[in-house]
Amino acid sequence: MIPVTKPFLPDKADYQKLVDQIWKRNWLTNNGPLVNDLELKLKETLGLEHLLFTTNGTIAIQMAIKALGLKGEIITTPFSYVATTSSIVWENCTPIFADIDPERFTIDPRKIEELITSNTTAILATHVYGIPCHIEEIEAIAKKHNLKVIYDAAHAFGTTYKGKSLLSYGDISTLSTHATKLFHTIEGGAVMANDPEVLKTLAYMRNFGHNGPEEFYGLGINGKNSEFHAAMGLVNLKHLESILEKRRTDSLHYDHWLKGRDIQRPVVPQGTNYNHAYYPVLFESKEIAMKVFKALEMHEIFARRYFYPSLSALPYLTKQETPVCDDIAARVLCLPLYFDLSQEEIDLICRLIIRTLKY
Repeated sequence: MIPVTKPFLPDKADYQKLVDQIWKRNWLTNNGPLVNDLELKLKETLGLEHLLFTTNGTIAIQMAIKALGLKGEIITTPFSYVATTSSIVWENCTPIFADIDPERFTIDPRKIEELITSNTTAILATHVYGIPCHIEEIEAIAKKHNLKVIYDAAHAFGTTYKGKSLLSYGDISTLSTHATKLFHTIEGGAVMANDPEVLKTLAYMRNFGHNGPEEFYGLGINGKNSEFHAAMGLVNLKHLESILEKRRTDSLHYDHWLKGRDIQRPVVPQGTNYNHAYYPVLFESKEIAMKVFKALEMHEIFARRYFYPSLSALPYLTKQETPVCDDIAARVLCLPLYFDLSQEEIDLICRLIIRTLKY
């Protein structure tokens, strides 16, 4: 069987060394030394001034919305994982979907401005597959209309744009370090803010709002993460260069096989050092995409319709028109990509795709 993804696992002995330290200290959670060490090393690795390790990427988005005091409408993308939208709804705001760029698959800035009303308070955009949004255009629109910008950078670990981590853009950026991501802490996430006051609010918010054992800075939630998760992150971080290089090499191998076929790939903008978080392919029709999907499945190769369906079709929302997203969501597949994937397995996947496209 070839799954669409598989978690990277480091040497068990390396992880065990850190677990033994946790056992010795008997400090399992509540901002322990490994959490602090991980935050420091992540800031150094990513070139960030501020970063808070959180329970997961979803709570990071919810904290971002709350910390910025957002109300009313938030313009967002219909092409993302459901957490991007569900977090908006969970925080009692209304998601307004701007359609997506047919080349990058990220939110189309040309569609944003026409949706802004007196109730609009922010833009929440996703760096889809780790590919940068139209950052300059989005931030110009936000400045013009006095809106906040949150970037869902769940896929963007290791991607840089114009020499800076994608996580450094916006009022707040959020990250997922879930087990399926190229860098993971089993479960986890992070939140970054450029404004020191916003960061201060997020830091208190992450720990129930505590300002000492008997005082509270304000409203908070349990957004902390444990020493065991931080330990996995610290060990995995040592392998980051190898992980990124392997994904780049494997993506190039896919490119070699699939170049010239009736397959579209999302455009990565100039100035990007891409992390190859996923390998999405867009077929000419939904019928062809499903034909390929089923042909691979018959050989126990599991691609994923990522992201399908469009979030504009969520049952707890009023339907909004997003024709470009609806079309792309129906035709896109993410092919297997993970550290243990062999080039022979990529060869098999590509031969099956090419054969299926011929018939």
